[in-house]
Amino acid sequence: MDTKFLDIIACPLCKGPVQYVKSEQLLICRADRLAYPIRDGFPMMLEDEARTLDPMDPLLKD
Repeated sequence: MDTKFLDIIACPLCKGPVQYVKSEQLLICRADRLAYPIRDGFPMMLEDEARTLDPMDPLLKD
């Protein structure tokens, strides 16, 4: 994932920053506890495509 792209992309719900998790191919919004999948190199930034993360999910840790 291009770092310049990560600087401009935002969560579609809260407009907050997302964090790239390379090993899982996900973009994480910590504020909304959502994980957006990346498929074939394209982030699926739709609420219907995201999965909700449990508050204790390791993906939400620093």
